[in-house]
Amino acid sequence: MLLHNKNAVIYGGGGAVGGAVARTFAAEGARVILVGRTLATLEKKAEEIRAAGGKAETAQVDAYDAQAVETHLNEVVQKWGSVDISFNLIALDDIQGASILDMPRDQFLMPVMNAVNTHYVTGTAAGRVMIKQKSGVILALTANAARRPSANLGGFGIACAAIKGICRQLAVELGSSGVRVVCLRSSGSPDAPGLDEVLTMHAEMQGISREELEVNFAASTLLKRLPRLAEVANAAVLMASDKASAITAAVTNVTCGELMD
Repeated sequence: MLLHNKNAVIYGGGGAVGGAVARTFAAEGARVILVGRTLATLEKKAEEIRAAGGKAETAQVDAYDAQAVETHLNEVVQKWGSVDISFNLIALDDIQGASILDMPRDQFLMPVMNAVNTHYVTGTAAGRVMIKQKSGVILALTANAARRPSANLGGFGIACAAIKGICRQLAVELGSSGVRVVCLRSSGSPDAPGLDEVLTMHAEMQGISREELEVNFAASTLLKRLPRLAEVANAAVLMASDKASAITAAVTNVTCGELMD
């Protein structure tokens, strides 16, 4: 098992991506701590993991509350001895479907500020814990829009670029303490409910079917398909594991070749 005896804190663990990552981490031997605002949603995911033989706990913590995040991480250390992995998968609450020329400033700024806020809070809190341990991995998820913008995405692509920037800065400041920081880049998973809604919206704007839009999008990738949630989770396992011990300040390309590095 690649994550045997690792303690992984997953912010946004009740979401589609967070849940997929948590299940895969647990299957690889990690103890997963699912963190979010809605305890019932987190507990449902945790119960699924425990039913499959994995180790899962939940914590109701607001990732925008720096003191609450700090307190919770200290509790994890006191209970389990370490925080080995921190993965921020908090939703950005972005609004798409209009040009930024026509979008109210608050709507444009919301995903950018959300991304900067939660990744700063969770990343720095994890960094302070991991410096003491002299080990740990901080993970984040960005999207292809950070490098290849397209029309009517609002502030989403800019928020994704900000996430990459924070990860690089954290990597610089934590590297000498043995802490790695890795960002995963996805082109979006069609089996995630959130992306399905976005694809449906963009298809309607273009006057084509949801299925046709996905085919057109997938045609731009080298593998002629989009990455599934399980594939993103598998890539996260590898980056979080000791098999990736020489990798930091990197963006792992999980776009099925939609972008080429």
